[in-house]
Amino acid sequence: MAIQILHVVTYMGRGGLETMLMNYYRHIDRDKVQFDFLVHRDFEADYDAEILSLGGRIYHMPRLIPWSLSYRKRLKEFFRAHPEYSIVHVHQDCLSSVALQCAKECGIPVRIAHSHNSNQDKNLKYLIKRYYMKKIPRYATHLFACGKQAGEWMFNGLPYTILANAVDTASYIYSPKVSDQVRRQLNLTEKLVVGHVGRFNPQKNHEFLIDVFHEIAKRDPNAQLLLVGDGDGIQSIREKAIACGIENKITFAGVRSDVSDLMQAMDVFVFPSLYEGLPVTLIEAQAAGLRCIISDTISRECVVSLGLVTSKSLADSPAEWAAHIIEQAKYTRTDHTGEIRNHGYEITDAAKKLERFYLEQGV
Repeated sequence: MAIQILHVVTYMGRGGLETMLMNYYRHIDRDKVQFDFLVHRDFEADYDAEILSLGGRIYHMPRLIPWSLSYRKRLKEFFRAHPEYSIVHVHQDCLSSVALQCAKECGIPVRIAHSHNSNQDKNLKYLIKRYYMKKIPRYATHLFACGKQAGEWMFNGLPYTILANAVDTASYIYSPKVSDQVRRQLNLTEKLVVGHVGRFNPQKNHEFLIDVFHEIAKRDPNAQLLLVGDGDGIQSIREKAIACGIENKITFAGVRSDVSDLMQAMDVFVFPSLYEGLPVTLIEAQAAGLRCIISDTISRECVVSLGLVTSKSLADSPAEWAAHIIEQAKYTRTDHTGEIRNHGYEITDAAKKLERFYLEQGV
């Protein structure tokens, strides 16, 4: 009988941590290890149907309010009603201490905190999140992070394990045939396609990306921006594109299940985030052989394919970014998946390591 792992998340949409989890779930031996998910939204998310098809279960909780006694009571009731979970793996960033504390008080022996980021938005919730983040080591038995920067930020010098944001490299190998097909479908034939994949939230810095692409469009009228993703900030970005007069040069592709194919159609990948952990989309882009231009706020740990990634300061002007992006677009695209595998980002290998960890803890 398979050991059951409970992953505690916000919801299973097509974001970075959720995509990472699904990569592992698809490739782990589900006869030995099975994933279930405790989510905090009441709608059906993008990956829910696939989770159910793989044999996973999805449980729903109300939105996390860390100081809510009723929330904690309900969470403890859930843990006590499900003694099959001896391992709880929590992916709620700064607020992970809430689930970890409840799990500890309910006697769950293995409690994993997983850092997927290296900072937080400086909004009204920031101090509250920092307060709860400091409690994480008190209640976790194991600390995981997507990279060094994410681990140092959340765990403040304590030892942690890096779990690679691994991908199925075979699905990203560059194919001119697939590139041509996708370009025709999206009316991108003969275009300079500048690509980006990410949720529309402040962290991803879409406002700056629009400014940069505005400058690119001035220099190359044949340029097109391909934006993949959705989020609360998408309407303001649409409005900014209209104000800049470039709305017809931007393709809003929405949430997609074929990101690997869409990356085939891109010429360059631009990622000007304000902060990141170690974004899975940058691993995917390198696996696809794309030149990547990223902000210097992103850890150089994400550079796993030599010659594909360059950093630019967010203090540089959009015009400087634009000139650099256009220059970087002049290259012959080749297969870089071997480098991705050699750096430990091949999912078939990474899933075996995680499987061994779970089985060792579950004995």
